[in-house]
Amino acid sequence: MSSFTFDADRLDDQTHLIEGDPAGMLPAVASSAAQVRVSYRASAEAGLGRLADDGRPRAIAVVGMGGSGIAGDIMAAVCGHGCAVPIVTVRSHRLPGWVGAADLVIAVSCSGDTEETLAAAAEAVRRGCRLLAVGAAGSRLADAARQGRGLFVPVASSGQPRAHVWALSVPLVVAAAALGLTEAGADTFETTARSLEDIAHRCRPGSESFINPGKTLASELAGSLPMIWGSSPLTAVAAYRLACQLNENAKYPAVFGEIPEAGHNQVMAFEGPLATRDMFADEEATALRLLVFRDTDEHPRVTRQREAAVRLARDRGVRVSEIVAEGAHPLERLATLVEIGDYASVYLALGYGIDPSPVAAIAEIKARISH
Repeated sequence: MSSFTFDADRLDDQTHLIEGDPAGMLPAVASSAAQVRVSYRASAEAGLGRLADDGRPRAIAVVGMGGSGIAGDIMAAVCGHGCAVPIVTVRSHRLPGWVGAADLVIAVSCSGDTEETLAAAAEAVRRGCRLLAVGAAGSRLADAARQGRGLFVPVASSGQPRAHVWALSVPLVVAAAALGLTEAGADTFETTARSLEDIAHRCRPGSESFINPGKTLASELAGSLPMIWGSSPLTAVAAYRLACQLNENAKYPAVFGEIPEAGHNQVMAFEGPLATRDMFADEEATALRLLVFRDTDEHPRVTRQREAAVRLARDRGVRVSEIVAEGAHPLERLATLVEIGDYASVYLALGYGIDPSPVAAIAEIKARISH
């Protein structure tokens, strides 16, 4: 039997929220709006507008790991399915064989010292690729960008990389706009920052659980195996982000997917042993919880499949939560979902009495590899 027990009352205990989060993950999530504004200014100062001087690249490969690598997924999602250039995220030491001098490689590492990212950036330089790097000032990644005659955007590197998602992602959206791959001006980033401020206010620690969307979602996910689906490529990125945040912040398992693909495989879990709860059992067993991140820009057939899947889940006894993206611009819609999910993951950790910041298992793996 697990020693961890979720206690929803902890989420309204201000002393517990402070003492249980000594490294300040909740304040870090609340800094999202500031990250957008600061990173947008840093991108302008780094001269990302010059990216267009050499013309549009054949393709863009974004290299990064964990909380840094998702910046590539965010870039691709914001550019959308109509993007004139393929954008791929590489989470490895090696670049794909097709990447060459006609392509742009964007290396993202919060610390600027991530092993895999540095290896891929060095390979990009050897292949003669155009290079943009985003990371800590004075880091090895900054040196690699200088040696490769690339552009570099410095970001704050204190705390966990996953807490700097917008500091790391905004330069990529600015780069995409400079290359004509999406429309995103100063007003886009300011509107997004204001939406993030609004969610931070609604999800603030002092806001009680019954009106706090972050605390509410945490309580809904507690004790379940979350299956998180996005109803568009954009909301699928938010689903993936939440699964990763649940893993790292709450030390909690989660499954993510995208409709319609999830309707061709994951939906079968509604027929399995975790689909229903036994109200007569001595101890309540873990059961599925379907969480759907909905987009305001869905393919009509996807909308029909989403609606059918939600009805099917409920018919099978699977509990369902749905959250709709807010805003007009893709960046704003994605940001609203990510922010609520980030808060929920931290509140879930604190509800279980878990410090959300440490990642001991990740550190141990790195230590074992280094030896």
